[in-house]
Amino acid sequence: MSTPRAIAPPAFTERPVRGQGWIVVQFILTGVIWGSSFLFMKVALGGLSPAQVAWSRLILGGLTLGLFVALSRERLPRRLRVWGHMTVLAVSFCVVPFLLFSWAQQHVTSGLASIYNATTPIMTAVMAGLLFRVEKLKPVQILGIVVGILGVMVIIAPWQGLDLDQSLVAQLAILGATACYGFSLAYMRRFVSNTGMSALMFSFLNIGIAAAIMAALTPAIAQTPVALDPWIIGSVLLLGCLGTGVAYIWNQNTLRAWGPTRASTVTYITPIVGVALGIVVLGEAITWNEPVGAVVVFLGILLAQDRLRRRRAAAH
Repeated sequence: MSTPRAIAPPAFTERPVRGQGWIVVQFILTGVIWGSSFLFMKVALGGLSPAQVAWSRLILGGLTLGLFVALSRERLPRRLRVWGHMTVLAVSFCVVPFLLFSWAQQHVTSGLASIYNATTPIMTAVMAGLLFRVEKLKPVQILGIVVGILGVMVIIAPWQGLDLDQSLVAQLAILGATACYGFSLAYMRRFVSNTGMSALMFSFLNIGIAAAIMAALTPAIAQTPVALDPWIIGSVLLLGCLGTGVAYIWNQNTLRAWGPTRASTVTYITPIVGVALGIVVLGEAITWNEPVGAVVVFLGILLAQDRLRRRRAAAH
């Protein structure tokens, strides 16, 4: 994900999901796989260009989801309006952010990329409240956005000097990617919340259309030399088939069983997994401001989603 955690629209048509134990398993696996995606991207960049990494994960993800759709014999939606909105989402939720994440991870650690990915709920609150106006921001939510921005500033550490080197530009590119996620999630609420699509069909159209776009762009972005080894091949397969394929279905199932608020707590799993794998597998270093900034960002998320007030109300 660079796959984002998703605050998706709650109105997709789906039968109630039974078996809360299996939903918990899907939730945890989604967090682990999406947290591992930053490691997979970093390894894949050892033999592929950033565009090739994004191309591969979308093609493999689209094929994986297409296989599930074929086995389930679900019918594609017929309304052109649905296809138009899903094409917008394919670009804003997949093509652009995947390219930005892949490029940025040439210049930042996988752990830092996973930390920045956790800003998606902040971006979603901004887009949903200010751009699409699908929800009215409360004062506590505005405070959460401000706190989240302060957390990002702690991670960037401007006191160390801003010389606009590749690392800083890469960090801004990742924030651009999470802004795309925020735009897309708010767009879903505004335009795609009553289409009647199942979790599987929504995931397939989202990834499948993005894969078709990348396939059309193959001559421009994917025809450069590659250097493959078993680790790179394995990383690409896991990133595409699991991270951009199966995990999307699991996330949608969790959304339908728990609702968007509880399901979005996957945000807290992905950076922990991403940072841990970066340190253990890749030997990446971490500076004090990165985890401290992450904690501030998480506090901003809690405020932006108004969870602290809800917890206090539940306690009473």
